[in-house]
Amino acid sequence: MRTERTPDDLPGRAFYRLLTAVVVPRPIAWVSTTSAAGVDNLAPHSFFTIACTEPPIVQFTSVGRKDSLRNAEETGEFVVNLASEPLQEQINATGTPFPPEVGEFDRVGVGREPSAVVKPPRVAASPVALECVLHSTLCLGDSTVVFGRVVHVALDEDVLVDGHPEVTRLRPLARLGRNEWSTLGEVRAVDRLPYTP
Repeated sequence: MRTERTPDDLPGRAFYRLLTAVVVPRPIAWVSTTSAAGVDNLAPHSFFTIACTEPPIVQFTSVGRKDSLRNAEETGEFVVNLASEPLQEQINATGTPFPPEVGEFDRVGVGREPSAVVKPPRVAASPVALECVLHSTLCLGDSTVVFGRVVHVALDEDVLVDGHPEVTRLRPLARLGRNEWSTLGEVRAVDRLPYTP
């Protein structure tokens, strides 16, 4: 037996809460931007993935018109910093709805470092930073999907094994439903099956 629901059954944010409870786990894009006025913004976005491999493009979704979206549109640049387990408290704190003139780096006490190619700074303690230039945006209802072409990747050497990022060293966080977060958990290697006619 199943419980059946439609968006009309659950008004307001109730259907949104249902979706975020079942589309799990969701990786977190910890997005740093710099506003046209020079304020460094930092915010987590849990609707995040790779959109294209050639050219390399990642995407995150801004639910509503958040500072990350406005700044990326104004300046054409942003950085996706890996949200790793040791940084969970700071990541969560940067999700506070500070006004645009308040920079989360300074308010929350997150260390920054200069990016190599783009103006927005990177999170110094994050093991990976994807420096991006804005490719395009797509408005969908109350949300905007932001596509960024990755122009530079910075990797902490401590997370590399034979030159490749090792997931147990990255220690990525993910969002679940409600106020729930998850850590990596068990990792299993399973090879893809070849086609045999």
